[in-house]
Amino acid sequence: MNFDTFEPVYEAILADFGFDRAADERARDVAADLATPFPLDRLGDWEGETVAVAGAAPCLADEVSVARDADVVVAASTAADVLADRGVTVDCMVTDLDKNPETAAQLTREGVPVAAHAHGDNPPAVREWLPRFADEWTLATTQSAPVGPVRNTGGFTDGDRAAFLADHVGAGELVFPGWNFDDPDVDPMKARKLDWAARLLRWLERRRGERFKILDSRREAADAALRETLGDRFDD
Repeated sequence: MNFDTFEPVYEAILADFGFDRAADERARDVAADLATPFPLDRLGDWEGETVAVAGAAPCLADEVSVARDADVVVAASTAADVLADRGVTVDCMVTDLDKNPETAAQLTREGVPVAAHAHGDNPPAVREWLPRFADEWTLATTQSAPVGPVRNTGGFTDGDRAAFLADHVGAGELVFPGWNFDDPDVDPMKARKLDWAARLLRWLERRRGERFKILDSRREAADAALRETLGDRFDD
């Protein structure tokens, strides 16, 4: 995924949520001042591997075996703690620093890559936590246009960003423990974000020619929304 391809979806997300693009860019620039370049081969060789993209829904506790059986495990936010508590090694963590940044910092100090995301709401967290991360193992990301060491490989929430990152570096198969798009316990804003995550994963699924089981009840609605957003590019 490159930003030119992702930008129409990003603009639709901004419009839907009323987010400020300039605020995203300011946060990105804060991260760019603090981060160092992160060659993606530092993630390890994910080419052709089965990558578990672990979400942080409560069902993860019952689906740990899916992560344990995968070749590579990418954990979104607090999924990293759930998996660690159950003896599953995490190969990468994706976070916007809003729940467990201390876990992310510790992982970088242990030589585990962390994709740390800067967006319009979190410059204070970026300023506080990026200096505590081991530079060598920190990949700074943005949902706006990439600059300097800050990358954008696609995605919006921690979970779908993890999936886009895995795709970007050549993952062979993606599996999704710990995902629930219809969690009744999340607030309305989180529910809307989960709906966008489903749309983005559907877009990724189509681009990859793969079928993600977690989308089995959501493809029709996601396709309609994506077609409205992308127009003719939806079928590219």
